[in-house]
Amino acid sequence: MSTALIIAILFVSAFASGVSVFFVKRDNTNALKLILSFSGAYLFSITVLHLIPQVYHTHSSSGEYIGLFVLLGFLFQLGLEQFSHGIEHGHIHHLHKPSGAFPLGIMISLCLHAFLEGMPLASHHQNELTFGIALHHIPAAFALGSLLLHTSLSRQYIISLLAVFAAMTPLGYLVSQAISIGEIGHIEQYFDRIMAVVIGIFLHISTTILFESGSADHHNFNRRKIIAVALGIAISLVNFLFDPHVH
Repeated sequence: MSTALIIAILFVSAFASGVSVFFVKRDNTNALKLILSFSGAYLFSITVLHLIPQVYHTHSSSGEYIGLFVLLGFLFQLGLEQFSHGIEHGHIHHLHKPSGAFPLGIMISLCLHAFLEGMPLASHHQNELTFGIALHHIPAAFALGSLLLHTSLSRQYIISLLAVFAAMTPLGYLVSQAISIGEIGHIEQYFDRIMAVVIGIFLHISTTILFESGSADHHNFNRRKIIAVALGIAISLVNFLFDPHVH
Protein backbone atom coordinates (compact mmCIF):
# COMPACT_ATOMS: atom_id res chain seq x y z
CA MET A 1 0.00 0.00 0.00
CA SER A 2 1.42 3.38 -0.97
CA THR A 3 2.13 6.15 1.52
CA ALA A 4 -0.43 8.43 -0.13
CA LEU A 5 -3.16 5.78 0.11
CA ILE A 6 -2.39 5.08 3.78
CA ILE A 7 -2.57 8.79 4.59
CA ALA A 8 -5.83 9.15 2.66
CA ILE A 9 -7.48 6.20 4.42
CA LEU A 10 -6.46 7.38 7.87
CA PHE A 11 -7.46 10.99 7.31
CA VAL A 12 -10.76 10.39 5.52
CA SER A 13 -12.01 7.73 7.96
CA ALA A 14 -11.50 10.02 10.97
CA PHE A 15 -12.59 13.27 9.32
CA ALA A 16 -15.71 11.85 7.67
CA SER A 17 -16.75 10.17 10.91
CA GLY A 18 -16.28 13.38 12.83
CA VAL A 19 -18.29 15.62 10.51
CA SER A 20 -21.04 12.99 10.26
CA VAL A 21 -22.37 14.27 13.61
CA PHE A 22 -23.92 17.14 11.64
CA PHE A 23 -26.06 14.71 9.65
CA VAL A 24 -26.90 11.64 11.78
CA LYS A 25 -28.61 11.02 15.10
CA ARG A 26 -26.07 10.83 17.90
CA ASP A 27 -28.19 8.59 20.14
CA ASN A 28 -28.07 5.69 17.69
CA THR A 29 -24.70 4.18 18.62
CA ASN A 30 -25.26 0.43 18.11
CA ALA A 31 -23.26 0.37 14.88
CA LEU A 32 -20.42 2.32 16.53
CA LYS A 33 -20.32 -0.17 19.41
CA LEU A 34 -19.98 -3.05 16.95
CA ILE A 35 -17.18 -1.23 15.12
CA LEU A 36 -15.49 -0.66 18.48
CA SER A 37 -15.74 -4.35 19.40
CA PHE A 38 -14.33 -5.40 16.03
CA SER A 39 -11.49 -2.86 16.03
CA GLY A 40 -10.59 -3.60 19.66
CA ALA A 41 -10.26 -7.32 18.96
CA TYR A 42 -8.40 -6.67 15.71
CA LEU A 43 -5.90 -4.23 17.27
CA PHE A 44 -5.29 -6.54 20.21
CA SER A 45 -4.65 -9.51 17.88
CA ILE A 46 -2.36 -7.51 15.58
CA THR A 47 -0.40 -6.27 18.58
CA VAL A 48 0.07 -9.75 20.05
CA LEU A 49 0.70 -11.60 16.79
CA HIS A 50 2.78 -9.04 14.90
CA LEU A 51 4.03 -6.01 16.82
CA ILE A 52 5.24 -7.60 20.05
CA PRO A 53 7.26 -10.38 18.33
CA GLN A 54 8.68 -7.84 15.88
CA VAL A 55 9.89 -5.39 18.52
CA TYR A 56 11.57 -8.16 20.53
CA HIS A 57 13.13 -9.65 17.40
CA THR A 58 14.58 -6.37 16.15
CA HIS A 59 15.91 -5.22 19.52
CA SER A 60 19.64 -5.67 19.16
CA SER A 61 20.59 -5.84 22.82
CA SER A 62 19.05 -5.91 26.28
CA GLY A 63 15.76 -7.15 24.86
CA GLU A 64 14.51 -7.93 28.34
CA TYR A 65 14.10 -4.17 28.96
CA ILE A 66 11.62 -3.75 26.11
CA GLY A 67 8.85 -4.83 28.47
CA LEU A 68 9.51 -1.74 30.57
CA PHE A 69 8.71 0.48 27.59
CA VAL A 70 5.55 -1.52 26.88
CA LEU A 71 4.50 -0.93 30.47
CA LEU A 72 5.39 2.75 30.14
CA GLY A 73 3.12 3.05 27.11
CA PHE A 74 0.28 1.34 28.98
CA LEU A 75 0.61 3.75 31.90
CA PHE A 76 1.03 6.72 29.58
CA GLN A 77 -2.31 5.96 27.90
CA LEU A 78 -3.88 5.59 31.33
CA GLY A 79 -2.67 9.10 32.11
CA LEU A 80 -3.92 10.50 28.82
CA GLU A 81 -7.41 9.27 29.57
CA GLN A 82 -7.57 11.49 32.62
CA PHE A 83 -7.78 14.36 30.14
CA SER A 84 -9.60 12.73 27.20
CA HIS A 85 -12.30 11.07 29.38
CA GLY A 86 -12.29 7.96 27.18
CA ILE A 87 -13.31 9.60 23.91
CA GLU A 88 -10.71 7.47 22.11
CA HIS A 89 -12.92 4.50 23.12
CA GLY A 90 -15.91 6.09 21.40
CA HIS A 91 -17.49 7.41 24.60
CA ILE A 92 -19.89 10.24 23.83
CA HIS A 93 -20.06 12.82 26.59
CA HIS A 94 -22.73 15.45 26.39
CA LEU A 95 -22.23 18.80 28.06
CA HIS A 96 -25.28 19.92 30.01
CA LYS A 97 -25.44 23.27 28.26
CA PRO A 98 -23.47 24.97 25.50
CA SER A 99 -20.27 26.65 26.55
CA GLY A 100 -17.74 28.79 24.75
CA ALA A 101 -14.92 26.95 26.50
CA PHE A 102 -12.60 25.09 24.17
CA PRO A 103 -11.91 21.55 25.51
CA LEU A 104 -8.15 22.04 25.26
CA GLY A 105 -7.13 19.14 27.49
CA ILE A 106 -9.33 16.69 25.60
CA MET A 107 -8.13 17.92 22.21
CA ILE A 108 -4.43 17.76 23.11
CA SER A 109 -4.68 14.28 24.65
CA LEU A 110 -6.66 12.91 21.70
CA CYS A 111 -4.25 14.40 19.17
CA LEU A 112 -1.25 12.99 21.03
CA HIS A 113 -2.93 9.60 21.21
CA ALA A 114 -3.73 9.67 17.48
CA PHE A 115 -0.19 10.79 16.61
CA LEU A 116 1.36 7.90 18.55
CA GLU A 117 -1.06 5.42 16.97
CA GLY A 118 0.37 6.27 13.56
CA MET A 119 3.92 5.33 14.50
CA PRO A 120 3.70 1.52 14.09
CA LEU A 121 2.67 2.06 10.47
CA ALA A 122 6.34 2.30 9.54
CA SER A 123 6.62 -1.43 10.33
CA HIS A 124 6.14 -4.35 7.96
CA HIS A 125 2.49 -4.65 8.97
CA GLN A 126 1.24 -1.27 7.80
CA ASN A 127 -1.62 -2.67 5.70
CA GLU A 128 -3.21 -4.56 8.59
CA LEU A 129 -2.64 -1.71 11.02
CA THR A 130 -4.02 0.93 8.66
CA PHE A 131 -7.27 -0.99 8.49
CA GLY A 132 -7.51 -1.46 12.27
CA ILE A 133 -6.58 2.11 13.19
CA ALA A 134 -8.95 3.59 10.62
CA LEU A 135 -11.83 1.56 12.08
CA HIS A 136 -10.82 2.48 15.62
CA HIS A 137 -10.93 6.19 14.75
CA ILE A 138 -14.50 6.09 13.41
CA PRO A 139 -16.22 6.02 16.84
CA ALA A 140 -13.49 8.17 18.41
CA ALA A 141 -13.93 10.94 15.83
CA PHE A 142 -17.72 10.67 16.09
CA ALA A 143 -17.50 11.06 19.88
CA LEU A 144 -15.19 14.06 19.53
CA GLY A 145 -17.53 15.70 17.02
CA SER A 146 -20.48 15.07 19.34
CA LEU A 147 -18.63 16.69 22.23
CA LEU A 148 -17.67 19.74 20.17
CA LEU A 149 -21.29 20.18 19.07
CA HIS A 150 -22.24 20.71 22.69
CA THR A 151 -20.06 23.78 22.93
CA SER A 152 -20.83 27.15 21.38
CA LEU A 153 -18.03 26.76 18.84
CA SER A 154 -18.96 27.59 15.26
CA ARG A 155 -19.43 24.83 12.69
CA GLN A 156 -16.36 26.00 10.77
CA TYR A 157 -14.23 25.87 13.92
CA ILE A 158 -15.50 22.39 14.78
CA ILE A 159 -14.70 21.15 11.27
CA SER A 160 -11.20 22.65 11.55
CA LEU A 161 -10.60 20.88 14.87
CA LEU A 162 -11.81 17.58 13.42
CA ALA A 163 -9.42 18.06 10.48
CA VAL A 164 -6.53 18.60 12.92
CA PHE A 165 -7.45 15.42 14.79
CA ALA A 166 -7.77 13.46 11.53
CA ALA A 167 -4.30 14.64 10.43
CA MET A 168 -2.53 13.45 13.60
CA THR A 169 -2.27 9.74 12.76
CA PRO A 170 -0.96 10.38 9.20
CA LEU A 171 1.55 12.80 10.76
CA GLY A 172 2.65 10.13 13.26
CA TYR A 173 3.11 7.71 10.38
CA LEU A 174 5.28 10.16 8.42
CA VAL A 175 7.41 10.99 11.47
CA SER A 176 7.92 7.31 12.33
CA GLN A 177 8.82 6.60 8.73
CA ALA A 178 11.48 9.32 8.86
CA ILE A 179 12.80 7.96 12.18
CA SER A 180 12.98 4.38 10.92
CA ILE A 181 15.19 5.32 7.97
CA GLY A 182 17.33 7.70 10.01
CA GLU A 183 16.19 10.99 8.52
CA ILE A 184 15.54 12.59 11.94
CA GLY A 185 18.83 13.04 13.74
CA HIS A 186 20.17 9.76 15.09
CA ILE A 187 17.12 8.64 17.02
CA GLU A 188 16.48 5.66 14.74
CA GLN A 189 18.45 3.62 17.31
CA TYR A 190 15.57 4.22 19.73
CA PHE A 191 12.84 3.30 17.27
CA ASP A 192 12.19 -0.11 18.87
CA ARG A 193 11.67 1.58 22.25
CA ILE A 194 9.24 4.04 20.69
CA MET A 195 7.39 1.14 19.13
CA ALA A 196 7.28 -0.63 22.50
CA VAL A 197 5.61 2.42 24.06
CA VAL A 198 3.02 2.42 21.27
CA ILE A 199 2.44 -1.31 21.83
CA GLY A 200 1.61 -0.52 25.45
CA ILE A 201 -0.87 2.10 24.26
CA PHE A 202 -2.48 -0.38 21.87
CA LEU A 203 -2.77 -2.98 24.62
CA HIS A 204 -4.50 -0.49 26.92
CA ILE A 205 -6.86 0.80 24.23
CA SER A 206 -7.86 -2.61 22.87
CA THR A 207 -8.41 -4.30 26.23
CA THR A 208 -10.35 -1.32 27.56
CA ILE A 209 -12.62 -1.39 24.51
CA LEU A 210 -13.27 -5.10 24.98
CA PHE A 211 -13.78 -5.17 28.74
CA GLU A 212 -14.89 -1.72 29.84
CA SER A 213 -17.98 -1.42 32.02
CA GLY A 214 -19.47 1.66 30.44
CA SER A 215 -22.30 -0.16 28.67
CA ALA A 216 -25.48 -1.71 29.98
CA ASP A 217 -24.38 -5.22 28.96
CA HIS A 218 -21.21 -5.20 31.07
CA HIS A 219 -19.42 -8.61 30.94
CA ASN A 220 -22.28 -9.93 28.80
CA PHE A 221 -21.44 -9.39 25.13
CA ASN A 222 -24.51 -9.90 23.04
CA ARG A 223 -24.44 -12.13 20.01
CA ARG A 224 -23.54 -9.38 17.54
CA LYS A 225 -20.64 -8.20 19.68
CA ILE A 226 -19.31 -11.75 19.98
CA ILE A 227 -19.47 -12.07 16.19
CA ALA A 228 -17.70 -8.71 15.76
CA VAL A 229 -14.92 -9.73 18.17
CA ALA A 230 -14.57 -13.14 16.53
CA LEU A 231 -14.30 -11.52 13.09
CA GLY A 232 -11.63 -9.13 14.32
CA ILE A 233 -9.55 -11.99 15.70
CA ALA A 234 -10.16 -14.20 12.66
CA ILE A 235 -9.06 -11.57 10.14
CA SER A 236 -5.94 -10.88 12.18
CA LEU A 237 -5.16 -14.61 12.30
CA VAL A 238 -5.55 -14.91 8.54
CA ASN A 239 -3.14 -12.01 8.05
CA PHE A 240 -0.72 -13.68 10.43
CA LEU A 241 -0.85 -17.08 8.73
CA PHE A 242 -0.28 -15.63 5.27
CA ASP A 243 2.22 -12.96 6.32
CA PRO A 244 5.47 -13.53 4.34
CA HIS A 245 7.49 -11.87 7.12
CA VAL A 246 6.47 -14.60 9.58
CA HIS A 247 7.85 -17.48 7.49
